[in-house]
Amino acid sequence: MADSPASAGGALAGLKIIEFAGLGPVPFAAMMLADHGADVIRLERPGAPFDPHDPVQRNRRSVCINLKSEAGLDLALRLADQADVVLEGFRPGVMERLGLGPDVLLKRNPGLVFGRLSGWGQTGPMADQPGRDINYLSLTGILAALGAPGEPPPPPLNLVGDYGGGAMMFLAGLLMALVSRATSGQGQVVDASILAGSNFLSAWVRGQVSGYRWEQRRGANLLDGGAPFYRCYACACGNWVAVGAIDPASYASLMDLLEIDSQSPLRTEQFDRKQWPQMSDEMAERFATQSRAAWLARAGDGDCCVTPVLNFDESAAHPHMVANNINLEVDAVTQPSPSPSLSATPAPAVRGPVQPGTHTREVLEDLGLDAAAIDRLLESKVVA
Repeated sequence: MADSPASAGGALAGLKIIEFAGLGPVPFAAMMLADHGADVIRLERPGAPFDPHDPVQRNRRSVCINLKSEAGLDLALRLADQADVVLEGFRPGVMERLGLGPDVLLKRNPGLVFGRLSGWGQTGPMADQPGRDINYLSLTGILAALGAPGEPPPPPLNLVGDYGGGAMMFLAGLLMALVSRATSGQGQVVDASILAGSNFLSAWVRGQVSGYRWEQRRGANLLDGGAPFYRCYACACGNWVAVGAIDPASYASLMDLLEIDSQSPLRTEQFDRKQWPQMSDEMAERFATQSRAAWLARAGDGDCCVTPVLNFDESAAHPHMVANNINLEVDAVTQPSPSPSLSATPAPAVRGPVQPGTHTREVLEDLGLDAAAIDRLLESKVVA
């Protein structure tokens, strides 16, 4: 136990979490909990794949158990008996069929927080269907609002669905349940879905739609690339800059940067949507006359809200990113540092992902099994 993440402190030190291994947002949520000191035991199947370059699997202990065996199920139940939180991201009904559903686990461990995160939710006509990030976003209305007019809506990586609407909303629910347990002593089920969480993130835009301040067509609104002062522009070198000059002071500074005449509609009609297409064309022409470096040098420390559009390598080397320790390197893999930063209980040192089953013997010893019993489980392939 000396080298387990939980032994190094952090805001969640002492919290024991069982993560049923899977893909997508549940591992991301588990990473964040482990980053801040929780002892996260990743329960994997024998023969599970391993990616040493995946930081989402960092800071865990790993145990391989065959859940389809009676002895393996018993081990999983005993691990859950000692846990504060269980995390699962399977389709509805899978945990119940395994004999590890919330009714079973909460009866054995009433203080348990049982966290389940699905794609479509636990009920409804699509609950059992397969889906991916892009599918969930397409049903919420978010995907239809992204991209340029006349072009296919671009998938926003896996950031909005899997990690924003999925993992982060899931984490919020888990922490709420843990706060509630601190006063009531009772655990509960946290039921999150990528569909519901992503839809929740669209609250402001939906308000704009209801107030007739958002046109339901792309490239016509304040934050979707329609506004000439809130979009990206190509420079003479082929690189891009991002412009976010919404407020009057930033917009005036942007006009100064571009040397826009004081009587130009660009300067005087900022929020006239009828002017936006022509204004965007004129600003695009001006940005295309100089390199990105030249524009950034001219912008200096001003408040025109013009920044470079960087790739991941450029971003990691940017002075501001370096000054704030936004990234770190573990086992030659550049990856995000734990976030957010906590003053009194900083996150412990990051440990890279480990081969599935690395801690099987250690975890079983924690359950009270002796060496001979563990050897028998290994020989019978109940664990690996």
